[in-house]
Order: sequence, then C-alpha cells, then structure tokens
Amino acid sequence: MRIGLYPGTFDPITLGHLDIMRRASALVDRLVVGVAINRDKGPLFSLEERVAMVEAEFAPLTAATGCEFVAHPFENLLIDCAEDVGAQVIVRGLRAVADFEYEFQMVGMNRKMNDNVETVFLMAEAEHQAIASKLVKEIARLGGDVSKFVPAAVETALNERLQ
Repeated sequence: MRIGLYPGTFDPITLGHLDIMRRASALVDRLVVGVAINRDKGPLFSLEERVAMVEAEFAPLTAATGCEFVAHPFENLLIDCAEDVGAQVIVRGLRAVADFEYEFQMVGMNRKMNDNVETVFLMAEAEHQAIASKLVKEIARLGGDVSKFVPAAVETALNERLQ
C-alpha cells in the first residue's frame, strides 16, 4: 500500500487544502492528513476541532477518489511523523514561488534524516493559489465572506468562533 502524508496546521482547512488532498489521492492508496500541534502559531481552533473539520471532508473525497483518508495529529518532527504512519511520500502544496524556498530547505533536512521518504510538491490550482488559512481567518474576523475559500461547515465554525 502506498501511503502519503499531507501535513499542516489546517487552522482552518480550506478549499486549497482539499484540492491538494484530492490531487494527492491519485498518487497514493492512503493519504494521512497530519494535523500539526503547533503551539507557536496560536491556532484559532483547538486540535480536536481542526481534526474534526478535516475528518468531515473525508467522505466526499473518498467517494470521489477511492483513496482512504486518515487524520493524524502530530507534534514531533515531520520526518518522524512520516515514519510513524508508514508514509513513503510527503505531499506539500505550493501556492507561490515564496513557498518553494522554505519547502526546499525542509526537503533537504528531511532527506538527511531519512532518505527513504520522498517529498512531492503539488502546485495549487490557479483558483486556489491566493487562499491561505491566515488570510481566511482575517477576512472572517473583519466580517467578510469566506464562502469562496472554505467548506460550508468551516465557514459556519469560523463565524461562530469570531462572533
């Protein structure tokens, strides 16, 4: 079984994340969505809420792709998480050239720690390239419409949290 790991904080999950998950499903049999516990980022949603939001999107993705999706919270090194879940590949989404510089450095470090795990970059579709969780939260915080950026359930959660 080919297992991929798609890591992120998913605070909150966006349509851009879902696009990368859908496209990554063509490369693997199981996609583990690693929900990072990143205390430094000060997430708006708790780990449990973020995992629940991610899991809520799995049924339609599985129906559309046939891929198995699993949520996996983690706080350790990304490469250790990949080893923990048996991933042969780490999937990373890129929105712009600026993302690549950081990701390039991360790949080099991960390869030094375990050269059996490959990293695959998927470019965000043009319609999703501007979407960033941080910007979505800011738009919602200021009363803007985020329906073009997140699933309906996430929009509801954002509105409830920020009221």
